[in-house]
Amino acid sequence: MRQHVNPLSNHFEDIQPIPKLSNIFDDPLKPLHLDVGCASGDFLFELAFQNKSWNYLGIEIREKLVQKANNKLENSNFGNLFFAFGNAHNLINECFERFPKDILYSISFYFPDPWFKKKHHKRRVLQPEFINTISKIMPPGGLLLIKSDVRELFESMDQITSDSLMFKRLNPIEKKEIFLGFNPSNLKTEREKYVLSLKKFIYEETFQRLAS
Repeated sequence: MRQHVNPLSNHFEDIQPIPKLSNIFDDPLKPLHLDVGCASGDFLFELAFQNKSWNYLGIEIREKLVQKANNKLENSNFGNLFFAFGNAHNLINECFERFPKDILYSISFYFPDPWFKKKHHKRRVLQPEFINTISKIMPPGGLLLIKSDVRELFESMDQITSDSLMFKRLNPIEKKEIFLGFNPSNLKTEREKYVLSLKKFIYEETFQRLAS
């Protein structure tokens, strides 16, 4: 069951800024992976534990899930993991100028809220203006990954990313040649495990940042 939270609510205009990377990571110059809609962070905890050569930043709009992730983080010894609460658009717009140029090597939009009603499509996380913002802190060759078990949502995310002209869709041969540095063991999110357990189809695509 998905818990929907309206990202356009005035509640999210009061931003809790993401600190400078040097204040949240032991080594802020490691390549950064951003997971938008990280839930309680189980996927990122696994990634950060297995792959110490990367930093991981999770953004989640459901405050209780971020609190749960941060409580777990406080009782651990991770120097490459951070969780932020809020509307991803607002958070990235507020902080991207503080991020080192070309630090965001990959970003994942895995199973975001579908917002089925047409009048609610503006609430979907992947929007043209957000693609434009994140492209400014991604180096050429950086990866953008989308996954969903909702075909219409997937097709919308796929179209928005393609239309941006800042990313290219990788063909099957290119995908085989791409090493997903942020996820070398091909770990799966809890949502993906659940969908697979139901034997449902997962739509997914990988895009690569083009040179400006």
